[in-house]
Amino acid sequence: MTVSTVSPGATGVWGAIWHGITRSTSGFIGLCIVAGVLLFAFAGPLFIDTRNPTDVTKIWGPATSEHWLGTNHEGKDTFVQLVLGGREPIWVGIVAALITVAIAVALGGIAGYARGRIDHFLLQLTDITMTIPFIVLMLVVASFYRTASPMVVAFIIGLVTWPYLMRSIRAQVLTLREREFVEAARLQDLGTARILFTEVLPNMAGYIFINFIIAITNAIYAVVGMYLLGLLPSTAANWGLMIQQAWDNNAFLVPSAVPFLVAPMTMIMLFQIGLVTMTRSLEQALNPRLRDR
Repeated sequence: MTVSTVSPGATGVWGAIWHGITRSTSGFIGLCIVAGVLLFAFAGPLFIDTRNPTDVTKIWGPATSEHWLGTNHEGKDTFVQLVLGGREPIWVGIVAALITVAIAVALGGIAGYARGRIDHFLLQLTDITMTIPFIVLMLVVASFYRTASPMVVAFIIGLVTWPYLMRSIRAQVLTLREREFVEAARLQDLGTARILFTEVLPNMAGYIFINFIIAITNAIYAVVGMYLLGLLPSTAANWGLMIQQAWDNNAFLVPSAVPFLVAPMTMIMLFQIGLVTMTRSLEQALNPRLRDR
């Protein structure tokens, strides 16, 4: 069932991306889910009273017209915390994904195009990075930097998650460098950097974009998991922190506390489902092997 068709003026990668998202019902629904969660997390605080004081007389209060999702173990409004808790994990996911993709594309492109000693060195660097245990690294960071900012966390996630994508990028560049248009660019003596970044990598834009979305989902799961394990400091409101606090305070044993545990999990799952659905639609649109299926 078709939701929309690509406009005549929509050309190139962005036109294909838009058409890929909106060409099917599932892709369009995924786009709407992602847009809704983003609006909830980033525009929501503009429409509510962000002051959320502690009130010990309302600990684990039920849902009412005043507190739509009840209150938590400190008597704070659960809905307000839910609205305020989305920005940090989403920002961390996006920044970490940008770092991951930037490193993977740059190193994978150079390794695949240059080959030889440079390729060998970068593959060795990839192998070394892949041996770094992520959880142990975060334990060390949490031990020394109890006030680590979300951007520091995003930087660390990006630095340890690029090797897998880098190998995929390298493999594709090795194939593309033998194509006729690359050989023509070499004959024109356009230079290695120009050939790589204006001829080779643009032909992989769809694949890179899809992996960027996948990297966002992986980074969000990583940061939420680290909050759940207590590896990150308890600072601002955060969906992962809400889950950790609910677990630590046995919210699953108190019926009126269920929204405090379920609400952040629901928002995370909705965002991930939306991203995954968008990714599948994009892959069908941008992958020539799947485009006509």
